[in-house]
Amino acid sequence: MTAIALTIAGSDSSGGAGIQADLKTFSALGVYGASVITALTAQNTRRVNAVHDVPADFITAQIDTVFADLAVNAVKLGMLSQPAAIRAVAEALERHAVTCLVVDPVMIAGSGDALLAPQAVGLLRKAIVPKALLLTPNLPEAAALLEAPLAQSEKQMREQGERLMALGAKAVLVKGGHGTGPESVDLLITADSYVRLAADRITTNNTHGTGCTLSAAITAGLAKGLALVDAVRAAKAYVTAAIKGADGLHIGHGMGPLHHFHAQWKP
Repeated sequence: MTAIALTIAGSDSSGGAGIQADLKTFSALGVYGASVITALTAQNTRRVNAVHDVPADFITAQIDTVFADLAVNAVKLGMLSQPAAIRAVAEALERHAVTCLVVDPVMIAGSGDALLAPQAVGLLRKAIVPKALLLTPNLPEAAALLEAPLAQSEKQMREQGERLMALGAKAVLVKGGHGTGPESVDLLITADSYVRLAADRITTNNTHGTGCTLSAAITAGLAKGLALVDAVRAAKAYVTAAIKGADGLHIGHGMGPLHHFHAQWKP
């Protein structure tokens, strides 16, 4: 059977993040990708100029139509910018008994532009986080979900991950890409294990869509039947290689995208 992954997220008109990054990642990793668009963004490598939210009933229609026909193995959630969208998605996940769910709590674009309405943070915490097989916040997102200061050490990252698990997530990957130091360290926290995943920090301006790509790569691994820790390790390696390959692309004049197909073709 063909492995199928579904991404429920926003669209990035520049192609580097969101739905576009997710579908590229699924394809690069040998998984068939389906998509449900929650918002349209007028976005490039420099900034997000505008956001057009998809009506909640149409988000519902997309999800129900996909599940009516496709045997979805894993689901990834990305940008859910408004309370109505969060409610619609939460109800659909319940209706279709989704258990293999990776939640990337997209709040702020790499450019610094807000992608989640402030009034929606509490609802995301209550309605979506408890459904996650894996929650993948970066340091600012973890802090925002917990209404806490930004973690400054691996000890604090682990503590925040454990607090997020207490909200209902079965596992949490706290991403350290926003940190400092020679290594980019992510921490995977589950009920019975703690895994430190480190890679050399790469000096580059081409990191647009890194979070979307990592969570999509994990989802692809889970769709193919990998155990969670193996899916996370494989995804970390894929993203690291995609960042290394990005400097040859020369896309845009701001924060450029990763090279999702680094293994398939060279610039």
